[in-house]
Amino acid sequence: MVEKNPRVRGRFAPTPSGRMHLGNVFSALVAWLSARAAGGTVELRIEDLDPRAQSRERADTLMGDLEWLGLTWDEGPFFQSERAGVYQEALDRLAGAGLTYPCFCSRAELHAATAPHASDGTPVYAGTCRGLSADEVARRSAERPPATRLRVPEADDPAGTVEFRDLAYGPRREVLARECGDFLVRRSDGVVAYQLAVVVDDALMGVTQVVRGRDLLGSCARQIYLGRLLGHPTPQYGHVPLLVAPDGRRLSKRDRDLDLGVLRERGVAPERIVGALAAAAGLVDGSADLTPTELVASFSWERIAAHRDDVVVDEAFLARLG
Repeated sequence: MVEKNPRVRGRFAPTPSGRMHLGNVFSALVAWLSARAAGGTVELRIEDLDPRAQSRERADTLMGDLEWLGLTWDEGPFFQSERAGVYQEALDRLAGAGLTYPCFCSRAELHAATAPHASDGTPVYAGTCRGLSADEVARRSAERPPATRLRVPEADDPAGTVEFRDLAYGPRREVLARECGDFLVRRSDGVVAYQLAVVVDDALMGVTQVVRGRDLLGSCARQIYLGRLLGHPTPQYGHVPLLVAPDGRRLSKRDRDLDLGVLRERGVAPERIVGALAAAAGLVDGSADLTPTELVASFSWERIAAHRDDVVVDEAFLARLG
């Protein structure tokens, strides 16, 4: 059971780059249940920072799918594409404190570096552009626009060590200089980086609990550090397993693996989908058609933590969907 705390404010933050697949639904379901079980609220934020994801038609379809599943929200939708001003204000604050610098490294140069990669696949930045002179910055800026990086403390500086407890994966500790190095807060095309946007949005929207897939667990330390620099409270984090194919490949929108468009065309009921995902998460024993509301009373993070291995979408799982 979850202790009641009506101050809990959770969120869905999907990207309208394509139809939601079952992995997206799984994260949304657990986020919804966690907030509702505490007596809290849920907001909907559409993460359409990337111009390629800025489609109101896809966003409307996404919202229709959530409502069809019974995953309703209390506030929103809020669109990141409409919030450039608040992101720029945060960037200006960081720059004014001398915490950022321009970076001219290409993607190919970053991936050719000898530094190891962080847990989310991001190269650990070697600091190549950290010490460029003003003249060198001006010369390179005339050739191509730079990205913007945030300086992190040296590895032996305690300020650069981030510790937190994840609701499913327990205590975590990361030394930023070793795990990621100076990281992007704005891309070279001018688009604000995901790490900065979500920190600003969660803080200004009063989000107290962030629930999402475990592939984003490696982002937490950077986001917590950024939040501290900007004077924001740290939300509670909970990460959930991924849904993967039998060969270990993560389900993706690109492959249209079990997306809601396909499932709805097949006539699969929303209660069947919710019930199958609840069983996969260990929230219920056996298989039954359920609504999200019917799962609220039995929700617990202890059950999620006990079933935190990735969920294999095999024949047995597919059989539950009918």
